[in-house]
Amino acid sequence: MGALNRLDAHSPVCALAWLVAAGVLLLGGVLPGAAQAQAPGAAGASVLSSPLPAGTHGQPAVAGSGPGYHSPNSPIAPLPVRGDVVPWSVLSDLKKNTTKTAVLPVFNAQQQAMHQTVQRIQGFMVPMDAKPTQKHFLLTSVPLTCSFCIPGRPESMVEVKAKTPVRYSLEPVVVEGKFNVLPNDPYGLFYRMVEAEPVK
Repeated sequence: MGALNRLDAHSPVCALAWLVAAGVLLLGGVLPGAAQAQAPGAAGASVLSSPLPAGTHGQPAVAGSGPGYHSPNSPIAPLPVRGDVVPWSVLSDLKKNTTKTAVLPVFNAQQQAMHQTVQRIQGFMVPMDAKPTQKHFLLTSVPLTCSFCIPGRPESMVEVKAKTPVRYSLEPVVVEGKFNVLPNDPYGLFYRMVEAEPVK
């Protein structure tokens, strides 16, 4: 179905965004530091937004596209450099094949070699429910700037199914588990980690 690649009103990505919003709002309210902007045509209404500078190669930056964009205005610091985790640059360096029904990843040799191996991933947690600890969540390369927005395309996120619950945090988390590449996932995901455990 390629749900993460099709942003229509009836796709599972909309349901995911609402689920994420419910989890984030119940866990701690609106993300700290998120800018409030007036919605056009809606007197008194406000929406969360994040300013985006011009993109690379002369293209305008687009929220929720490609490997994700971490605004320098974000109150959340970028991921610290660590030598014991898979860099997001490795995960996001792939080609895509567009079909009539989905956008499918074309994994390179390095990504294929990671399939079914134990890896460590560092990222920002996107909770799937309102509990203080999570066993099923997304890790993303950049933090959420909006409770209703996916921060990047599928190459910027890893679905995590944890063996040991991981405490929700706005700070980066590191998990270790069995890594899988997903050539044709029904929900449009490219990567999944199972049997994951938190790492300091």
